[in-house]
Amino acid sequence: MQILRIDSASTGDSSVSRVLTQAIVDHFRAANPGANVIERDLVADPLPHIDVARTGAIHQPPETHDAAMADVFPEERAVLDEFLASDVVIVGAPMYNFSIPSQLKAWIDRLGVPGVTFTYKDGAPQGLAGGRRVIVASARGGAYEMGGPAEHQETLLRDFFAFIGLPDVTFVRAEKTGFGPEVRDQAIADARERIAQL
Repeated sequence: MQILRIDSASTGDSSVSRVLTQAIVDHFRAANPGANVIERDLVADPLPHIDVARTGAIHQPPETHDAAMADVFPEERAVLDEFLASDVVIVGAPMYNFSIPSQLKAWIDRLGVPGVTFTYKDGAPQGLAGGRRVIVASARGGAYEMGGPAEHQETLLRDFFAFIGLPDVTFVRAEKTGFGPEVRDQAIADARERIAQL
C-alpha cells in the first residue's frame, strides 16, 4: 500500500489540519505496517502556480504528455505520478478565506490532466483517476454548511475529485476551531473519533 500525505496549512505548529493528517496517517500505518508513506508539504516545498509553459505541457495530448512533462517539468510529472501510484491520498485542507490555500490549488492544478485523469465522452466528463481512496482533513475556524454561500473549500475538493473519477471523498472535519481553545480541542477530539472509524 502507498499512502500519500498532502499538507497545505501555513500556520505551523498551530495547524489543526496537520494534526489531523498525522492522525490519519497513523491510523492507516497501524492497519498496514508495511505501507509506504510519501509526504508532500506544499508550504515547505511549494509548487509554482501554473503559467503558460506549464499549462501547455499539462494539456499535451496523452501520447506526448509524459515526454513533455518529463523533459520540461519533471517535478510536475512527479506530483501526478505519486498521486496515481497511491492507494490512499490524505489531503490536509484548511479553509482560508472561504476556500482552500493557494498552495493546495497549485497541487490540484497538476492533477487535472486531459486524457490522463479525465476525458470527455458523449459530451460529458469522464474521470479516469479512480481506484484510490481520498480522505480530506478539513479544518475551519467557523461553522459552514456544505455548499452554503460562504463554503468554497470542501465543495471545491468534492467536485474536483469527482470530476477526475473519485466521487466518494471522505471528509474528516474539525469546525469552530477559532472559537477558543476548549472548542478547538473538542473539535480535534471529535475528528479523532471519526478517524478511528475509517
